[in-house]
Amino acid sequence: MSCSKRRNHFQSLMLLQWPLSYLAIFWILQPLFIYLLFTPLWPLPALYLVWLFLDRKTPEQGGRRSAWVRNWTVWTYIRDYFPITILKTEDLPPEHNYIMGVHPHGLLTFGAFCNFCTEVTGFARAFPGITPHLATLSWFFKIPIIREYLMAKGLCSVSQSSIDYLLSHGTGNLVGVVVGGVGEALQSVPNTTTLLLQNRKGFVRTALQHGAHLVPTFTFGETEVFDQVLFHKDSRMYKFQGYFRRVFGFYFCIFYGQGFRPGTTGVLPYCRPIVTVVGEPLPLPRVEKPSQELVDKYHALYMDALHKLFEQHKTQHGCSETQKLLFL
Repeated sequence: MSCSKRRNHFQSLMLLQWPLSYLAIFWILQPLFIYLLFTPLWPLPALYLVWLFLDRKTPEQGGRRSAWVRNWTVWTYIRDYFPITILKTEDLPPEHNYIMGVHPHGLLTFGAFCNFCTEVTGFARAFPGITPHLATLSWFFKIPIIREYLMAKGLCSVSQSSIDYLLSHGTGNLVGVVVGGVGEALQSVPNTTTLLLQNRKGFVRTALQHGAHLVPTFTFGETEVFDQVLFHKDSRMYKFQGYFRRVFGFYFCIFYGQGFRPGTTGVLPYCRPIVTVVGEPLPLPRVEKPSQELVDKYHALYMDALHKLFEQHKTQHGCSETQKLLFL
């Protein structure tokens, strides 16, 4: 086997470890954790449960990031598999706080993960003095062990109290919010650029309350790395997806990519470039109780800025000249 093929296979294995590591924690370490409670080693999990109770507010207060975890070598293999890059268009002065809109959601948000939860694409070099926090579902932080793994990479709860805390304690904080949420995952199919944004205005209201600047971003290629099986809205499977989302907070999606061998279908994403373009920050005034008219005004300005960002960069990153950005 050639060196390039061995390297590609190794990158594929390192890529798979990312989602599989969560499954391993959930299905292996947590059952082991429960089992130890009924053995002579019961003080170990018991002490962790006490720690869990005492530490329960940490995910709502900025989390507990680890520079060591964010700089693991394994993330470089995920970066190089596609590859994944970040493109800076403007400075983000560290004397301000920011809410960054992350678009689109995609299926596994590879771009947002590599660019904002690790340092392998050079976020700290590109934006000195800025501390990125990527917000995700709050209930993830209620799961033992997984919560520690998430916080170490710089993720935080997407709850209102969590975002308020970060935007009111010091400056230089950037909170990344996947505005389209899990619903946008169902829009994640190749050759589409559809965002759930038209009625998503809570992030704008929060930015106004704290005087935080809004930062539009668009990740080209995020929806190109998997094919997804879409179901008709009247089908049983579509209804099951809705039920699953109500119970677990995210959609059950059926998707596929390539296999380990060329030309085969499998669970690996397609090797297609993913580029996150970080746009110019939009300054907002600080208004303790913003009116709906003010929220609508800045929401419209944000959508306009995002649309311009997409138009300026689309042809350089895989979209055709006629491709349009659609807001639902």
